[in-house]
Order: sequence, then structure tokens, then C-alpha cells
Amino acid sequence: MREFDTYELPNGIRGIHRQVRSGVAHCALVVNAGSRDELKNEYGIAHLTEHALFKGTQRRKAYQVNCRLENLGGELNAYTTKEDTTLHATVMRRDFARAVELIADVMFCSTFPEKELKKEREVIADEINTYKDSPSDRIYDDFEDLMFRGSELGHNILGSKATISRLSTEELHRFVGRTYTTDQMVFSSIGNFSVATARSVAERYLSGFVPTKREFSRVAPAPYEAFDVCQQRHTHQAHGIIGARGYGIGDERRLPLALMVNILGGPSANSLLNLSLRERYGLSYNVEATYTPYSDSGIVGIYFSSDHDNREQCVELIRAEIEQLRRQSITPRRLSIAKRQFVAQMAISMESNEGYMLGAGKSYLLYRDIDTLEEAYRKVMSITREQIRDVADDCLGSLSQLIYK
Repeated sequence: MREFDTYELPNGIRGIHRQVRSGVAHCALVVNAGSRDELKNEYGIAHLTEHALFKGTQRRKAYQVNCRLENLGGELNAYTTKEDTTLHATVMRRDFARAVELIADVMFCSTFPEKELKKEREVIADEINTYKDSPSDRIYDDFEDLMFRGSELGHNILGSKATISRLSTEELHRFVGRTYTTDQMVFSSIGNFSVATARSVAERYLSGFVPTKREFSRVAPAPYEAFDVCQQRHTHQAHGIIGARGYGIGDERRLPLALMVNILGGPSANSLLNLSLRERYGLSYNVEATYTPYSDSGIVGIYFSSDHDNREQCVELIRAEIEQLRRQSITPRRLSIAKRQFVAQMAISMESNEGYMLGAGKSYLLYRDIDTLEEAYRKVMSITREQIRDVADDCLGSLSQLIYK
């Protein structure tokens, strides 16, 4: 049995399915449209649209959308990123067709009634306020805004309360018409049924919509100048991010960079930064390194929080660990451990059928292909010490810094 099977519907929507032994089915419609596709006068519209998809269709009232799967013990949910919007459902296997029908109705037939939009604007305003109260979340967006200043990637997904308050039903329909095109969609599913069944259900509910094609292209972010910014936030702790631009999704150096970031500050207790800042010096409870690739760029960020008096020492230690990676190859033993750890983390993440299904959908949307775990394993195990050093030197040679104090 192949790990994944693929197909394409007559209107250009692509499909990917994996058959597994489970009484639960997961499915998603992944759309290559996010906040970077917004026009300057509509920042926040991608996220507002995602919320508004649940607020009524040509066939259903909002409560009927919300209860359709929940009454069966399943769930319907969605999320928005800078580059994609995903509508996904989890149901018992017997209810798979109902889930697909609801996803199709919500994605293609939503009406965005003004009465419901008014309430949802208030919900998002509260979400923005909650986010502003969380410096550990807010600093990531502020850092990314600075890193991609002047670019489509350089604004917050939530938008501002002022912009959200004036976005209308007509503007949401225009945004959907411009960005939710069938050539930029993938239907991903996983469950205990064949690809023939998955395709048959997808054809029944998704192939009847008119084929559409995207008429605009994304603009790659321009080069940037490194910055060192300190903002007064009056927080109980100091919060900071040190980082730089990274490689885009299609760059062959993406995997060595991801491994390097995992070595530096991944989720395990043996990461270099956790051993230094937390275990050796006791300066920070929370320090981590992340790498977010986009279609044509990426961002590497090292986040930490600490007492205000320890802030400068944390920055010095982080920069010292980075410099060590740039100037000296890690030992063969350390690399071997890091590879095994990284592969195990990927394998464990794939134990979640829902997570696997969502990741496969996005990968197929971007690459028209997806690596099996064995293929990913081979790629990771082929990474060399020199590659780790080279990507560290290339990406982290000119660092930017944002501090909340």
C-alpha cells in the first residue's frame, strides 16, 4: 500500500489521501491564501474571512453550520497563516461524506451576513486585546514586522481593530473571489477507506464549482538591514528575540537549517541554548529557537524571557552559541545524536493522523509531492557537519534583535 495517493478534480482542485486503520477520519481543504495576499487597505481580512466562513451559507444558518458535525460527535475548525487558510474536520469514518459536504458548503457558499460580521468583528477585537496582553506571543509578530518591513509578509495576521471595523460583506466576497481559486486548493484526507472512495466523495461535493485561476503573483520580500530595537512594554520580565532571515520552502538548504535550529534551541532539554541559559546559568525558564519557512523566504528567531537584570547576559550567551556554530563544526557524535533526535521528533509528530493529514495537504499544495518518513529520514541522515556550519554562518552572520523591557 502506498503511503499517499493523489488525484485531481475537473475544476483543478487537487486531492491527496492516505488509508489508515482507524474509526476516525480527518479531512481538510487547504487554500494557498493568507495575510500576505491582502491589499494594504484590507489588513486582517484573511483572518476575518476565516471566522466569517462559519457564519452562514446559502443553505445554512450559522448555528446549523456549527451543529452539523458537533451533533455527530465530530468537529469543524479553521486557521489562517500568512500564506494559507485551512478548513478542516474530524468525524467518525461513517460521517466522512457529511464532513466533505459541509466543508464545500462553507468554503464556496458562505454569505458573510453583515449582522454576523458585526459580532465577529467584536470577537476579533477581543482576540487582538488578548494577544496584546501576551508579550511572549506579541514579540514574534513585532519581530517579523521589522524583519519584513515594507513587504507583504510584514504585517500582523489579525490586522488592527480600526481596519477590521470597516471591512464589509462585499469586501470579503471580493477577497475570496481574488484569492480562493480552485487552482490554489488541495483537499487532504486520511481514514480507513480507499482513495477511490475519497475521490468519489470529493467529486460529488467539490467538483461542481466553477474552475478559477489566480491572476496575481506574490512579490518576494526585498533585502533588509539588520536592526537592534528595544521597546518599553512595562512587563514583569524582559522578553527578547534574536534572529535573521531564513531560506524559503523550495531551498535545498532548508532541511540543514531546520536541523541546525533544532540543535541550537529545539524543544528538547539537550538543546545548546537550554543547556546554557537554563541548566548551566539558571537565567531563563523559556528559551527556544524556531524556523518558519515561507514560499520565497523564511525567518529564524531565538526567543527568551528572563528577569530584567539577566537580560544582557542572556543576549551575550545566545550570541556566543550562535558564533560557535558559525565558526566551528559540531562533533560527529553531536551531529549523530541530533539527527536521530530530529527524525524521532518527525516520526512522533506523524503519529497524529490529523497533523499528518494537514501537513500532507500543505506539502502537496506547495510541491505537488510529499516525502515519506523514510525519504525524510534519508535526507536528514545525509546532512554533514559542514552543512550545519555553512547554514549557520550564512543565515546568522548578521543578527537582528528586538527586546521588550
